[in-house]
Amino acid sequence: MTSNSLVIAAAGSSSRMGLGTKKEYLPLKNGTVLSESLRAFLEAADFSEIVISVPPNGIQEAKAAVFSDSRIKDLLKDSRLIFSEGGKTRQESVFKALCKISDQNSTVLIHDGARPFVSAKIIQDVLKTAHESGAAVPAIPPVDTQKEISPDGTIKRHLVRKNIGAVQTPQGFHLAPLILCHQKAAEKKYECTDDSELWDSFPEFTEGKKVRVVAGCEKNKKITFLQDIEKEKEMIRIGMGTDLHCLAEGRKFFLGGVEIPCEKGELGNSDGDVLLHAVSDALLGASCLGDIGSYFPPEDPKWKDSDSAVLLKKIWNDVRSAGWNLVNMDCVVETESPKLLPWREKIINSIAQILETDSAKIFVKAKTNEKQDSVGAGNAIKAYCVCLLQK
Repeated sequence: MTSNSLVIAAAGSSSRMGLGTKKEYLPLKNGTVLSESLRAFLEAADFSEIVISVPPNGIQEAKAAVFSDSRIKDLLKDSRLIFSEGGKTRQESVFKALCKISDQNSTVLIHDGARPFVSAKIIQDVLKTAHESGAAVPAIPPVDTQKEISPDGTIKRHLVRKNIGAVQTPQGFHLAPLILCHQKAAEKKYECTDDSELWDSFPEFTEGKKVRVVAGCEKNKKITFLQDIEKEKEMIRIGMGTDLHCLAEGRKFFLGGVEIPCEKGELGNSDGDVLLHAVSDALLGASCLGDIGSYFPPEDPKWKDSDSAVLLKKIWNDVRSAGWNLVNMDCVVETESPKLLPWREKIINSIAQILETDSAKIFVKAKTNEKQDSVGAGNAIKAYCVCLLQK
């Protein structure tokens, strides 16, 4: 299978920001604009090699900006990270970065370091289409009617809006032919506005493969001015989930993904893990993605006896793909038996492992119902979860 590589272009001077600081190094969320741009790719797909194009003599500053987010080191996993000093133009900087990639047979994504709001869906769609077709870019339809303007300030041509797209990054290509296009352009001193134009300019190297277009997104904007960051207001949402299951003999007892010895276990279409179900609904509610019943309809036989940890993992992947991060969650379990204190740490660690997050962000408490109602009588168990998400 063809490997994936990534180039992030961040060698510009950011002169239009008027701050004396590169826009890619400005603070954003848990790190910087640059670290946010890189994080989006590391969470969306696997890349064997990543090259970040930086200003001459600017490698140390770029490293500081990247690793300002403590999550980056873990997300990199086995990816090889390279910092490449740029050239006089973006095209030259990208070319130098592409030449740093050792696997010439890979599919490469090229992304602006100042586009930190790119979604996992755009990344995955571009990557898949580039693998299949050779070249792909995301684009959005223009809002205003477009015209081609003559040098004398008059309208030269009336363009058909439905046939026009505003192209974004990442742009994806088979690497080997793209490098040949860059080499030829350098020889001819031919400058293009982006790599898709370069690809189409030299069909002798690309076997005439055209650049395919996938859906972009208005949120995938490029930061040009300080206001572009200031307008990006941080969003937080609270979600609440609750679930109740009857208890019966002959069933296994699961709580938070942990099997606990008990005389009775939960009745349910899945394994009946009432705590993971409450966590699932809290996350779906906070992200406005639905509820566990709509995700996994109980009438659908394929979800019969499902592992609730697997279901929660799928939900959490979708929540993260929508751009949300977990701030914290607090859970309460109502049960008469078993006593949960000896199991609490294991349950917390289990949930943290499923969500791939720090266990310090999760807490679980247990309450009895003082022998009242079905829970108090030992015939049922109930769980609540409140979570805080941020993006």
